[in-house]
Amino acid sequence: MMKRSLALALFALFLIAPFALPPRVNADVGAQKDIHVAPGETKINIFSLGGNILIEGKVREDVVVVGGSITISGEVERSVVGIGSRIIVKSTARIGEDLAALGGTLEKEPGCAIGGETIYFQTRELGNELFKGDLFASLFSTKFIPIYIVFKLIIIFIWLMVALMGAGLFPEPIAYAAAEVRKAFWPAFGIGLAAIFVFTGLVLFAALLSIILVGIPVLLALIVAGLFIKVFGRLALFYFLGHSALRALGSKRVSVMGAVLFGLLVFSFVGFIPIFGFFFSFVMNAVGWGIALRTKFGTRENWFHKKPAC
Repeated sequence: MMKRSLALALFALFLIAPFALPPRVNADVGAQKDIHVAPGETKINIFSLGGNILIEGKVREDVVVVGGSITISGEVERSVVGIGSRIIVKSTARIGEDLAALGGTLEKEPGCAIGGETIYFQTRELGNELFKGDLFASLFSTKFIPIYIVFKLIIIFIWLMVALMGAGLFPEPIAYAAAEVRKAFWPAFGIGLAAIFVFTGLVLFAALLSIILVGIPVLLALIVAGLFIKVFGRLALFYFLGHSALRALGSKRVSVMGAVLFGLLVFSFVGFIPIFGFFFSFVMNAVGWGIALRTKFGTRENWFHKKPAC
């Protein structure tokens, strides 16, 4: 039983790989995009953020929707996952593997065929299950492993969108900052760790000032600044990891876009490893902050290097 549930969550890991390659025919990916698979029509897989999905034909692989709705009267050969979605499974629907509804609503008409398990957690039920009894035991219960993995995959998808935009708009600064990671890994880690502590303190202080409204603009400014630092530093790390891995695999010419996307896959894969993944993410996050500050967002000038007096 649990093996099937865990497999349901893990299948989505393979959905991020096609995004680094040219899109396949009849595969739909979209944000706020309504998708209709008409009778007699076939799609390979569907991933949507906030769209309304109507399946009257066939989907060969999986359907993953965040928000929005899913209405199935046709066939999905593998699994269906809805996160905060309204899911309606008609009597004529056939789902080859599992059906998972995490939050949102689920309606199943009599006569529908589901080959695997049906997993349904209402939003309130998720909170009750998480916080009742022993909190530590609840957090690490195998029951919540699929939920944890699915939400982690959503974060990976968001980083994918950011990586595509960042690598396309700022290839040279990202490449330069990534090269500096090799030269000054531990100095960058130290700078980044100190910056994170200082930043956290400033955010807490600004949050306290927000009680009297004075700190609200400061808090918003800090959040925006922290977001820019984190994003640029993470893209530089993606390039560093991807470029290193692709060169190790024998690639002679590596584009910035290719390196960033491959680095995202490497970073995401390592992040799934228990315990080690947590420490890896922590160290690399600090290095990302440090390298963004050290290189002034890849502008080739070190803030922390004293210029000789004229």
